Amino acid sequence: MERRFNRPKKSREEIAKIREERLEQEQERHLETWMPKTKLGKLVKAKKIKDIDEALKYKILEPEIIDILLRLKSEILNIGQAKGKFGGGKRRAWRQTQKKTAEGNVPTFTCMAVVGNGDGYVGLASGKAKETLPARAKAVRKAKLNIMKIKRGCGSFDCVCGEPHTVPFIVKGKSGSCKVKLIPAAQGTGLVIGDECKKILKLAGIRDVYSVTNGKIRTTFNLAKACMEALKKTNEM
Repeated sequence: MERRFNRPKKSREEIAKIREERLEQEQERHLETWMPKTKLGKLVKAKKIKDIDEALKYKILEPEIIDILLRLKSEILNIGQAKGKFGGGKRRAWRQTQKKTAEGNVPTFTCMAVVGNGDGYVGLASGKAKETLPARAKAVRKAKLNIMKIKRGCGSFDCVCGEPHTVPFIVKGKSGSCKVKLIPAAQGTGLVIGDECKKILKLAGIRDVYSVTNGKIRTTFNLAKACMEALKKTNEM
């Protein structure tokens, strides 16, 4: 007679931690066996360049360079919409399109990813593939290549803490019909903006901000690009 042991079920947080540990181990193994092809990659591999600011002066063509110099986290933005009996409407991470061919319909999936270290470095990109997981991997890889440094400060008139927790001044960004305006906020205000832009600002290291959005903001694809355009203008001080 077989004995069955009731193992305690793991929570979602424990499963997520296990996955993160596995990904970190796989990434470490990949970086150990990585053979750089560019001059910048060889300098980083040889530890002659250890600062990300120095590396950003050059054109980065290999995502492993960013992995060595920064510890990044990634998030997936909900740019798609689920299909349903009455039109669906539920937001999802994959934007699906179809192409008519002689062999039938060929689906394509698009994914948008944002990466950042939560301390002033952030990148955004989209990836397209015939399956979901390759599209996500492509988006994360491109986002690492698009990494940029933003400036933070304490630009609110009713806050004198002096810590870099918000945007230093009012910045605006536009993409398509979407317009995003980021306004400095006092410490403790939080992120007063849509959920998808919150993911971008959190990974950029901004904790407090007011915002004004105009245009067709349900198009998350353009809204995220407009938010990144606004963050890019913090360097134009």
